[in-house]
Amino acid sequence: MGQLDGRVAMITGAGDGIGAAMARRFASEGARVVVAELNPATGKAMADELGDAGHFVQTDAGDREQVEAAIAAAVDRWDTLDILVNNAWGGGELGRVEHKTSALMEHGVRVGFLGPFWAMVAAHPIMKARGYGRIINICSLNGVNAHMGTVEYNSSKEALRAATRTAAREWAADGIVLNVICPAAKSSAFHATMTAHPELIAAADSANPMGRIGDCYDDISPVALFLASEGARYLTGNTLFVDGGSHINGSAWAPDLGD
Repeated sequence: MGQLDGRVAMITGAGDGIGAAMARRFASEGARVVVAELNPATGKAMADELGDAGHFVQTDAGDREQVEAAIAAAVDRWDTLDILVNNAWGGGELGRVEHKTSALMEHGVRVGFLGPFWAMVAAHPIMKARGYGRIINICSLNGVNAHMGTVEYNSSKEALRAATRTAAREWAADGIVLNVICPAAKSSAFHATMTAHPELIAAADSANPMGRIGDCYDDISPVALFLASEGARYLTGNTLFVDGGSHINGSAWAPDLGD
Protein backbone atom coordinates (compact mmCIF):
# COMPACT_ATOMS: atom_id res chain seq x y z
CA MET A 1 0.00 0.00 0.00
CA GLY A 2 1.16 3.50 -0.80
CA GLN A 3 1.15 6.42 1.59
CA LEU A 4 -1.43 8.25 -0.54
CA ASP A 5 -3.72 5.39 -1.52
CA GLY A 6 -7.19 6.71 -2.31
CA ARG A 7 -6.14 10.36 -2.18
CA VAL A 8 -6.76 12.93 -4.91
CA ALA A 9 -4.17 15.65 -5.50
CA MET A 10 -3.96 18.72 -7.69
CA ILE A 11 -0.53 20.12 -8.54
CA THR A 12 -0.14 23.36 -10.44
CA GLY A 13 2.81 23.60 -12.79
CA ALA A 14 3.08 19.80 -12.83
CA GLY A 15 4.34 19.56 -16.39
CA ASP A 16 8.02 19.75 -15.52
CA GLY A 17 10.55 20.44 -12.79
CA ILE A 18 9.51 20.16 -9.15
CA GLY A 19 5.83 19.89 -10.08
CA ALA A 20 6.45 16.91 -12.33
CA ALA A 21 8.63 15.27 -9.68
CA MET A 22 5.84 15.60 -7.11
CA ALA A 23 3.26 14.27 -9.57
CA ARG A 24 5.37 11.16 -10.19
CA ARG A 25 6.06 10.65 -6.49
CA PHE A 26 2.43 11.07 -5.44
CA ALA A 27 1.17 8.72 -8.15
CA SER A 28 3.78 6.11 -7.19
CA GLU A 29 2.32 6.22 -3.67
CA GLY A 30 -1.25 5.65 -4.83
CA ALA A 31 -2.62 9.15 -5.43
CA ARG A 32 -4.61 10.27 -8.43
CA VAL A 33 -3.24 13.53 -9.73
CA VAL A 34 -4.74 16.47 -11.57
CA VAL A 35 -1.91 17.92 -13.63
CA ALA A 36 -2.84 21.61 -13.69
CA GLU A 37 -0.39 22.94 -16.24
CA LEU A 38 -0.34 25.90 -18.63
CA ASN A 39 1.77 24.17 -21.29
CA PRO A 40 -0.47 21.61 -23.04
CA ALA A 41 2.44 19.57 -24.39
CA THR A 42 4.18 18.98 -21.07
CA GLY A 43 0.93 18.76 -19.12
CA LYS A 44 -0.59 16.12 -21.35
CA ALA A 45 2.68 14.20 -21.49
CA MET A 46 2.82 14.06 -17.69
CA ALA A 47 -0.81 12.94 -17.38
CA ASP A 48 -0.21 10.26 -20.02
CA GLU A 49 2.87 9.09 -18.12
CA LEU A 50 0.77 8.66 -14.97
CA GLY A 51 -1.82 6.61 -16.86
CA ASP A 52 -5.13 6.13 -15.09
CA ALA A 53 -3.76 8.09 -12.11
CA GLY A 54 -3.27 11.27 -14.16
CA HIS A 55 -5.65 13.87 -15.57
CA PHE A 56 -4.49 16.98 -17.42
CA VAL A 57 -6.32 20.31 -17.08
CA GLN A 58 -4.79 23.24 -18.93
CA THR A 59 -4.50 25.92 -16.28
CA ASP A 60 -3.18 29.44 -16.10
CA ALA A 61 -2.31 29.68 -12.41
CA GLY A 62 -2.86 33.45 -12.54
CA ASP A 63 -6.43 33.19 -13.79
CA ARG A 64 -9.05 32.67 -11.09
CA GLU A 65 -11.62 30.98 -13.33
CA GLN A 66 -9.07 28.49 -14.61
CA VAL A 67 -7.73 27.71 -11.14
CA GLU A 68 -11.23 27.08 -9.84
CA ALA A 69 -12.06 25.00 -12.92
CA ALA A 70 -9.06 22.76 -12.27
CA ILE A 71 -10.23 22.08 -8.73
CA ALA A 72 -13.74 21.43 -10.01
CA ALA A 73 -12.25 18.97 -12.53
CA ALA A 74 -10.70 16.97 -9.68
CA VAL A 75 -14.07 16.71 -7.96
CA ASP A 76 -15.87 15.88 -11.20
CA ARG A 77 -13.43 13.11 -12.06
CA TRP A 78 -12.61 11.64 -8.65
CA ASP A 79 -15.30 13.08 -6.32
CA THR A 80 -12.99 15.02 -4.02
CA LEU A 81 -9.73 16.85 -3.48
CA ASP A 82 -7.47 15.83 -0.60
CA ILE A 83 -4.15 17.45 -1.52
CA LEU A 84 -3.44 20.80 -3.13
CA VAL A 85 0.06 21.81 -4.19
CA ASN A 86 0.56 25.37 -5.43
CA ASN A 87 3.77 25.14 -7.38
CA ALA A 88 3.33 27.04 -10.66
CA TRP A 89 5.33 30.12 -11.54
CA GLY A 90 4.89 32.08 -14.72
CA GLY A 91 8.42 33.33 -15.11
CA GLY A 92 9.85 36.81 -14.81
CA GLU A 93 13.04 38.58 -15.74
CA LEU A 94 16.12 39.48 -13.78
CA GLY A 95 16.50 43.19 -13.17
CA ARG A 96 16.93 45.83 -10.54
CA VAL A 97 14.02 46.94 -8.39
CA GLU A 98 13.91 50.38 -9.96
CA HIS A 99 13.51 48.91 -13.45
CA LYS A 100 10.60 46.57 -12.68
CA THR A 101 7.36 47.58 -14.37
CA SER A 102 3.95 47.58 -12.73
CA ALA A 103 2.84 44.98 -15.29
CA LEU A 104 5.63 42.61 -14.24
CA MET A 105 4.91 43.13 -10.55
CA GLU A 106 1.20 42.52 -11.08
CA HIS A 107 1.99 39.36 -13.05
CA GLY A 108 4.13 38.11 -10.18
CA VAL A 109 1.39 38.77 -7.66
CA ARG A 110 -1.26 37.04 -9.77
CA VAL A 111 0.72 33.87 -10.43
CA GLY A 112 2.75 33.68 -7.24
CA PHE A 113 0.21 34.83 -4.69
CA LEU A 114 -3.35 35.34 -5.91
CA GLY A 115 -3.47 32.11 -7.91
CA PRO A 116 -2.51 29.97 -4.91
CA PHE A 117 -4.83 32.03 -2.70
CA TRP A 118 -7.77 31.40 -5.05
CA ALA A 119 -6.92 27.69 -5.14
CA MET A 120 -6.78 27.50 -1.34
CA VAL A 121 -10.13 29.22 -0.95
CA ALA A 122 -11.75 26.97 -3.56
CA ALA A 123 -10.30 23.83 -1.95
CA HIS A 124 -11.30 24.79 1.58
CA PRO A 125 -15.01 23.79 1.57
CA ILE A 126 -14.20 20.48 -0.14
CA MET A 127 -11.57 19.60 2.44
CA LYS A 128 -13.58 20.94 5.37
CA ALA A 129 -16.54 18.73 4.46
CA ARG A 130 -14.30 15.67 4.74
CA GLY A 131 -12.36 16.90 7.77
CA TYR A 132 -9.13 16.27 5.89
CA GLY A 133 -6.83 18.36 3.75
CA ARG A 134 -3.21 18.89 2.86
CA ILE A 135 -2.12 22.15 1.24
CA ILE A 136 1.51 22.58 0.24
CA ASN A 137 2.70 25.92 -1.09
CA ILE A 138 6.01 26.07 -2.88
CA CYS A 139 7.75 29.29 -1.90
CA SER A 140 11.37 30.30 -2.23
CA LEU A 141 14.66 31.15 -0.61
CA ASN A 142 14.67 34.10 -3.01
CA GLY A 143 12.17 35.83 -0.79
CA VAL A 144 13.60 34.67 2.52
CA ASN A 145 17.14 35.75 1.62
CA ALA A 146 16.13 38.72 -0.55
CA HIS A 147 17.96 37.52 -3.65
CA MET A 148 18.81 40.21 -6.15
CA GLY A 149 17.00 40.68 -9.42
CA THR A 150 13.68 38.97 -8.69
CA VAL A 151 11.62 41.34 -6.56
CA GLU A 152 8.31 40.33 -8.20
CA TYR A 153 9.00 36.67 -7.37
CA ASN A 154 10.41 37.34 -3.90
CA SER A 155 7.48 39.53 -2.89
CA SER A 156 4.75 37.20 -4.12
CA LYS A 157 6.32 34.15 -2.47
CA GLU A 158 6.71 35.88 0.88
CA ALA A 159 3.08 37.03 0.68
CA LEU A 160 2.10 33.42 0.05
CA ARG A 161 4.09 32.27 3.08
CA ALA A 162 2.19 34.74 5.27
CA ALA A 163 -1.16 33.65 3.84
CA THR A 164 -0.24 30.00 4.42
CA ARG A 165 0.45 30.63 8.10
CA THR A 166 -2.78 32.60 8.53
CA ALA A 167 -4.89 29.93 6.85
CA ALA A 168 -3.12 27.24 8.88
CA ARG A 169 -4.26 28.99 12.04
CA GLU A 170 -7.81 29.52 10.84
CA TRP A 171 -8.33 26.07 9.27
CA ALA A 172 -6.64 23.89 11.87
CA ALA A 173 -9.96 22.94 13.43
CA ASP A 174 -11.22 21.86 9.99
CA GLY A 175 -8.65 19.08 9.73
CA ILE A 176 -6.66 20.96 7.09
CA VAL A 177 -2.92 21.44 7.47
CA LEU A 178 -0.94 23.90 5.39
CA ASN A 179 2.82 24.06 5.03
CA VAL A 180 5.46 25.64 2.84
CA ILE A 181 8.47 24.18 1.09
CA CYS A 182 11.32 26.49 0.13
CA PRO A 183 13.39 24.28 -2.17
CA ALA A 184 16.79 24.48 -3.78
CA ALA A 185 16.63 22.28 -6.86
CA LYS A 186 17.86 22.06 -10.41
CA SER A 187 14.47 22.80 -11.88
CA SER A 188 13.63 24.19 -15.31
CA ALA A 189 13.66 27.72 -13.86
CA PHE A 190 17.08 27.08 -12.30
CA HIS A 191 18.55 25.92 -15.60
CA ALA A 192 17.04 28.89 -17.43
CA THR A 193 18.61 31.30 -14.96
CA MET A 194 22.00 29.60 -15.19
CA THR A 195 21.85 29.78 -18.98
CA ALA A 196 21.05 33.48 -18.88
CA HIS A 197 23.64 34.19 -16.16
CA PRO A 198 26.58 31.79 -16.56
CA GLU A 199 28.52 33.77 -13.96
CA LEU A 200 26.36 32.04 -11.34
CA ILE A 201 27.08 28.46 -12.43
CA ALA A 202 30.37 27.97 -10.60
CA ALA A 203 28.99 29.35 -7.35
CA ALA A 204 25.68 27.49 -7.37
CA ASP A 205 26.89 24.14 -6.05
CA SER A 206 29.91 25.39 -4.12
CA ALA A 207 27.83 27.90 -2.12
CA ASN A 208 25.54 25.14 -0.86
CA PRO A 209 26.62 23.63 2.49
CA MET A 210 26.09 20.13 1.07
CA GLY A 211 28.04 21.02 -2.05
CA ARG A 212 25.20 20.57 -4.52
CA ILE A 213 21.85 21.91 -5.62
CA GLY A 214 19.14 19.34 -5.05
CA ASP A 215 17.37 17.00 -7.43
CA CYS A 216 13.66 17.61 -7.95
CA TYR A 217 12.63 13.98 -7.55
CA ASP A 218 15.21 12.54 -5.16
CA ASP A 219 15.51 15.51 -2.79
CA ILE A 220 12.34 17.61 -2.99
CA SER A 221 9.47 15.25 -3.77
CA PRO A 222 9.98 12.98 -0.71
CA VAL A 223 9.42 15.98 1.58
CA ALA A 224 6.30 16.94 -0.35
CA LEU A 225 5.11 13.34 0.00
CA PHE A 226 5.49 13.54 3.76
CA LEU A 227 3.55 16.81 3.94
CA ALA A 228 0.80 15.25 1.81
CA SER A 229 0.59 12.13 3.96
CA GLU A 230 -1.13 11.13 7.17
CA GLY A 231 2.20 11.55 8.92
CA ALA A 232 1.92 15.35 8.67
CA ARG A 233 -1.42 15.57 10.44
CA TYR A 234 0.02 17.49 13.42
CA LEU A 235 2.33 19.75 11.42
CA THR A 236 0.89 23.01 10.16
CA GLY A 237 1.94 26.59 9.45
CA ASN A 238 5.58 25.65 8.97
CA THR A 239 8.21 26.43 6.37
CA LEU A 240 10.52 23.55 5.49
CA PHE A 241 13.77 24.63 3.88
CA VAL A 242 14.60 21.72 1.61
CA ASP A 243 17.80 23.29 0.41
CA GLY A 244 20.89 21.46 1.63
CA GLY A 245 21.30 24.10 4.32
CA SER A 246 21.42 27.14 2.03
CA HIS A 247 19.10 29.12 4.29
CA ILE A 248 21.37 28.87 7.33
CA ASN A 249 23.72 31.69 6.38
CA GLY A 250 22.06 32.76 3.16
CA SER A 251 23.23 31.62 -0.25
CA ALA A 252 25.40 33.63 -2.63
CA TRP A 253 23.24 35.16 -5.34
CA ALA A 254 24.73 38.15 -7.09
CA PRO A 255 23.84 38.16 -10.79
CA ASP A 256 25.24 40.94 -12.94
CA LEU A 257 22.19 43.19 -13.30
CA GLY A 258 23.98 46.08 -14.97
CA ASP A 259 23.10 49.65 -14.07
